[in-house]
This record gives sequence, structure tokens and C-alpha cells, in this order.
Amino acid sequence: MTWFKDLDVPESFGFLRNQVTPFSIKMSNGEELYAWHILPVELYRKHESTLIAESSGFVLNIKSRLGFQLLHDDPDARLILHFHGAAGTVGSGYRVPNYRALSAGQPGKIHVVTFDYRGFGRSNGTPSESGIILDALAVVDWALKIAEIPPSRILIFGQSLGTAVSIAISEHFALQTPPVLFTGAVLVAPFVDVATLVATYRVAGLIPILSPLAKFPPLFNYLRRFIRDTWMSKDRIAEYARINEANGKKYRLTLIHAEDDYDIPSHHTQTVFWHAVNATIAEGIDYEELEEKKSKSKTDLGAAGSVMEWRTENGVIREEILKTGLHDVVMGNPVITMAVMRTFAAVDPSFS
Repeated sequence: MTWFKDLDVPESFGFLRNQVTPFSIKMSNGEELYAWHILPVELYRKHESTLIAESSGFVLNIKSRLGFQLLHDDPDARLILHFHGAAGTVGSGYRVPNYRALSAGQPGKIHVVTFDYRGFGRSNGTPSESGIILDALAVVDWALKIAEIPPSRILIFGQSLGTAVSIAISEHFALQTPPVLFTGAVLVAPFVDVATLVATYRVAGLIPILSPLAKFPPLFNYLRRFIRDTWMSKDRIAEYARINEANGKKYRLTLIHAEDDYDIPSHHTQTVFWHAVNATIAEGIDYEELEEKKSKSKTDLGAAGSVMEWRTENGVIREEILKTGLHDVVMGNPVITMAVMRTFAAVDPSFS
């Protein structure tokens, strides 16, 4: 929730005057998506007086703003496209600390663009899986064609529902001719698919919704027929890894999940990780075999959790299981900053 704050006044969420530019991204069907462009704080400091002098609030022409020009004209600028979770707006909950964590590793260069899906916040339309994917594609199109940032300087970030969106668009662009690959994707609290999610979801980690029905497969399978939006992340991430391996394209995926996440259990990440890894091996690997390899190869970080990296000639698939962080709190933690910088530096070691 935004607790009655005006999204057109980002300063009320703790930002500096005109650090954030509220604007809209136009869809091909004439609808508009409400968005924020967030400047990294060190870049803001260097241009503070000019930024303060600009008018504040929602802008009709973002190209006229200094913030946009600083993104568009800097060949070293990096852009994170942020896909948030279900419910709320760009200003809800732990999303604001998340934006700060995303740019903290290089606060002079990393810009963030976040937006509300159709039917969320001030964005028009009715949400659906196909519609939200179209929204995401429109945002990527804006980044590539309006901001004119090449894919090699764009990182895809998603949390919760946003991970499914991130995986869907990453797969979409990897399947293009020629393939389009971004710097990488950082996925926080992903889920296998909607059917598996509802089978495991508990309110506050205590009250099961449909999980008791999962013990009765015929009944549960019948109810699954009424799930309209399936968000098959396990299949899409497998196809993403598979096509990149086949094309010999470099790619990087980071999956992060806290063990105390009461909304989406961390075993979802372990399953998604397995599907991605399995797709990189011609003969495949079963879940138990991968778990055995992980027990021998993962890095134990003690109270911080554990890390496992699966490397191929083309890709790196990284799984980070944290001891703590809940579903949303983790988004503002240093592990997010590290994941971003690790991804950017993998493509350009001089970026630090």
C-alpha cells in the first residue's frame, strides 16, 4: 500500500526533489503504463542544483527532463528494468528500499525504471498473464528505442510475480532472430508455476489455502483447470537456458530466496534452478542428483545461507538461499546490490 501518498510526489516516499521522474509509457493499443525513472544518488548529487530547478511531478515528455538525458547520453550508464510483485504500486512496501539497493553498488551510473502493470496503480487496463507480458515488452521497447540503451547495458530484475514476468520476456527476446540478450536477470523469490504456488501457499506461513487439496490429485487437478494465468516459469527458464546454449550465447541468471519466506517457500527457487540447470545438459540431470552435487559444491555462508553456481561454456546459473530476508525485506539488503554488481561486472569487468 502507498498509504494515501501521491505517486506523482515521489519525495513523499523519501526521494530527493526530482530524483524520481513520474511518466507514462505508451502502449501500441493506446493504453498507458505509469512509471518512475529513478536517478542514482551520486549522479543526482553532481547535478543537484539543475534538478532542483526543474518543475516537479508527473511529466508528459520525459525526453525534456535532465534525468532522462543523463541516462540517454551517457555511454557508460546502466539501466535496471524493475518488475515488481503482485498487488500494490511502484511505491508500495519494500519497493522503495529495493530501488536504492539496486543502484547502491555504482550510485553514479545505475538508473532504475519501474512501472505498474495494467490494472495496477495508475496504469490502465485489466491484468492478465498475456497482458502483463505485453506491458513488459512495451517497457523493454521503451528502453531500447526511446532511451536507446543497448541490451548489454540493461539488467532485468524481478521479485515474486515480477520473476515470472522477467523470465517470460527474457525467453521472448532470446528466441528472436537474431537473439537479443540482456546483461542478465536477477530473480528474487521466484515460483515454479501458479498451480504449484497455490498448492504450497499459506497465509502468513500458517493458514493453507489449497495445499490440503493437493493431497487429493483428482480434485486438485480438476481445480487447476480453472487457473487462467499459469505463469509456467519452470518451462520458460528451461527454454531460455536451452536456446542460449544452442545459440552459444552468453547469459547469466541469479535466483535469490530466503528460507523464512512465508509467501513463496524457498523450495520453489530450488526447483526453478533445477529446471534451468537440467536444460543445459543434453542427457539431463534429475533433481536428486543435482541436490547431491549441490551438497558437495555449494558454498556454505553460515548464518547468511548458501550459494551454488552452475557454469557452462555459455552461462552462469546462480542460486542463493538465504537464512533470513522474508518475502520482501530481502529486496533492500546488500545481497541485492551484490547480485546486480556481479552481473554487470561479468559482462564488463571495468564497471565497478
